Amino acid sequence: MRQRITEIFKNYDPDLLRARQPAEFRSMRRPVDGDLNIYRPDEDYHASELPLKPAAVLIPLVDHRDGMTVLLTKRAQHLKTHSGQVSFPGGRCEPEDADAMTTALRETEEEVGIDRSHMKVLGAMEDYETVTGYVITPVVAILQPEFILNVDEGEVEEAFELPLDYILDESNHELQSRVWDEKKRYFYVLMNEKHNVWGATAAMLVRFARLINGSLR
Repeated sequence: MRQRITEIFKNYDPDLLRARQPAEFRSMRRPVDGDLNIYRPDEDYHASELPLKPAAVLIPLVDHRDGMTVLLTKRAQHLKTHSGQVSFPGGRCEPEDADAMTTALRETEEEVGIDRSHMKVLGAMEDYETVTGYVITPVVAILQPEFILNVDEGEVEEAFELPLDYILDESNHELQSRVWDEKKRYFYVLMNEKHNVWGATAAMLVRFARLINGSLR
């Protein structure tokens, strides 16, 4: 599986061109993928004005001998936004970050204590725009499992891993809806025994799975 994913990203993001996009470029470019075409397909959806707020996350594929997993975090309960939600390591781009890859690796080090020497970046997925006006670059990397977690309890309640096979199984990608502000909104959910992955994180995992499965449109 490691070789297969590596080869896919050699073609999908040659020379890490997406991963190396600077924040200024991404903030002025509206992505094709995002909440617009998943959460709020209604005609009353108003996209955020440019510039968008650039951010990056890491999709960390842990290369265990018995199968790859994806490392995820659960945000601390006291945070003002998205508290208790499952997410990737990541965050908003800082002025000193050269590109999306730098942001994703830096945030992963800060949130869960994994040094970038354990990571091999393969490339990045297409940017994802959220309803809150962020443009998120999902950077994909393979992690060697010898790392030691050092979770920043100020941001992260826990870090955990889900089997990659579970994520790649598209029967686990459930599109749900909920009435919010008198409108029906849609969102992806990946449910398991302990954690429910939903929102932008689930949407990016769905897109990643489709890329690996060859079903991405």
